[in-house]
Amino acid sequence: MVVGYGPYVASIADLITEQQTVTSGMMKEAERCRAAIDAAKNGKVVSLISSGDAGMYGMAGLAMEMAAAEGDSIEMEVIPGVTAANSAAALMGAPLMLDSATISLSDLLVPWEMIIQRLEAVAAADMVVSLYNPRSKKRIKQLDEAVRIFRTQRPGTTPVGIATAVGAEDEQLVITDLDHIFDHQIGMRSMVIIGNASTCIVDGRMVTPRGYYK
Repeated sequence: MVVGYGPYVASIADLITEQQTVTSGMMKEAERCRAAIDAAKNGKVVSLISSGDAGMYGMAGLAMEMAAAEGDSIEMEVIPGVTAANSAAALMGAPLMLDSATISLSDLLVPWEMIIQRLEAVAAADMVVSLYNPRSKKRIKQLDEAVRIFRTQRPGTTPVGIATAVGAEDEQLVITDLDHIFDHQIGMRSMVIIGNASTCIVDGRMVTPRGYYK
């Protein structure tokens, strides 16, 4: 059985042969995990699909939590994937060569006050940051606030990469800076990577030197 968010399951249609598929929409994560757990308890081999890496803002943790809370002993294997941050970074060049952090700007599950604390800490620590869920039609101010926080610690010339719909036919890539980030379209399918003090543009690519080359 293959269980997952509809568009994610559709993206692997070429890998599905005779397996039963169970799909649902956004905000139905627990429902999908429940379907996968119940099927596994009944002896089925189940693939619970996430985008990127299942252990990175994916379904692996929720499935483990739910199974443990209900006393279900189920054999689980997490298959490592390629995260959105790593996919975007590869398009941009090599912005994650040094210490970095990943922060989701979605305050659906984490209080915005806590997200602000994390943004401030990362900005002050001069770490490269990968911003997940940067903006949606209803969530506009979060990215505005994040950029404001980083502007207090970094110059406006700090390189910024915006990768949208990575791996899809409508994939887009923009290399810009903090001063001009809002000149470009950013949505829920975008990954924003903000460089640190040493991040630079090398032949059009965003690079964070690790220090090997002097």
